[in-house]
Amino acid sequence: MNRLARALLLATGLALPALPLAAQHADHGAHKAADPIAAAIAAPTRTPANVARDRYRNPSETLAFFGIKPTQTVLEYSPAGGWYTEILAPLLRDKGSFYAAQSAGKGFDNLKLKLDADPATYGKVKLVPWTVPLAAVPNASVDTVLTFRNVHNMVMGGTEAATFKAFFDVLKPGGTLGIVDHRLPEARDSTLEKSSGYLKVSTIRRIAEAAGFQYVGASEVNANPKDMSDWAKGVWTLPPVLTNKDVDREKYLAIGESDRMTLKFRKPVK
Repeated sequence: MNRLARALLLATGLALPALPLAAQHADHGAHKAADPIAAAIAAPTRTPANVARDRYRNPSETLAFFGIKPTQTVLEYSPAGGWYTEILAPLLRDKGSFYAAQSAGKGFDNLKLKLDADPATYGKVKLVPWTVPLAAVPNASVDTVLTFRNVHNMVMGGTEAATFKAFFDVLKPGGTLGIVDHRLPEARDSTLEKSSGYLKVSTIRRIAEAAGFQYVGASEVNANPKDMSDWAKGVWTLPPVLTNKDVDREKYLAIGESDRMTLKFRKPVK
């Protein structure tokens, strides 16, 4: 039934025939097929506990803002437990290429166990040890580098300049660097960046631009105005860590995960 006929039926008060259940499912499936990011987010292989955090991490809007396409070569820096890896692996499996770059040690070993346990989903993921420079990935070969809640660790450890240079080197000219991290208000004391887990937008811009990146823009998709960013024990006071354990637990759960900046940079073409 075309749109004009449906409109006429509605205008005359006549009931519309219900779509058969199979047709409804087919329409839903067609929508998923048309949106590969949505299909990857809906993958049944994702960990239920990770799915429950979608409302804080907004993966659909975040990946769309960074311009992720299923045909790209993408590198995720320090995926840790693989929260985003569970989405990126099926998204890039058939037409793209996906590097998971993790520092050697327990984190690398645990991620390898996760990937090896499900070769149908993760068999094409290229798990590589993170080194500076990044020897396992050719220079100028990656469309997008993604890092989620990791830059504060670089700043606390003093490795930010070398790490961003490695990001720059591995990206193709015109390639994208996408960053999500805990946001410290600009008016706060900058010394908090060394201990709280929060960073100023201006700090990340300074680090990225010093490495040669051009600032493209920001999204507020991962903002959380309930987070005052001034906790005595830093960002880890909030979920998912909940450093205070049962003390004021419901208060922190009601706040949710941290207020986060979502920033996009580009490696210049020339």
